[in-house]
Amino acid sequence: MARRWAKLLVRKFEAMQHNRWLRPFTQHITHPSLWSLSRRSVALAVAAGMIGGLIPGPFQMLTAGALAMLLRCNFPIALVVTLYSNPITIVPLYLLAYKLGILVSPAQTVQPLSAPPGFDWLHLWDSTVALAQWAWNLGTPLFVGVPLLALILALLGYAITRLGWSLHLRLEWRARKEARRLREISKTDSR
Repeated sequence: MARRWAKLLVRKFEAMQHNRWLRPFTQHITHPSLWSLSRRSVALAVAAGMIGGLIPGPFQMLTAGALAMLLRCNFPIALVVTLYSNPITIVPLYLLAYKLGILVSPAQTVQPLSAPPGFDWLHLWDSTVALAQWAWNLGTPLFVGVPLLALILALLGYAITRLGWSLHLRLEWRARKEARRLREISKTDSR
């Protein structure tokens, strides 16, 4: 199913190549490795998406896309993986990064952790500025913890994807071997 979805996405992108806004980037975005569904390409894309997902604001997909182009890994998967951080999960992720930053840099004076400001969708700019100010006031532990958490998540995402892919292949090979054995048994029984 994922392969079918990816092929459909590639077809849609091929149709989008004629868009006048994408034309300047066509030579960079159409590289075959950016659309490959190999184990390496998908695992690197997951890692790129995990790193991009912790970048604040609208730069998540831009970062993941740039990393995918730099690493020559699957572009759409890198973009989709960034969605693990969203308005619901970003505060717990940043709090985890803050705690991780405290563990790594214990010499810093740690200020008491205050609650994040409320987010008002009607006043998006003001809410974003208030959230950025809150994060800035958290200081060094947050700014050390976020890149460290991004690196940890990227390594975990890469490893889990590689292991999951290998496990899937082993199970598939085992099922094929069993099916072949059953066919041979049925052939010998029918004689």
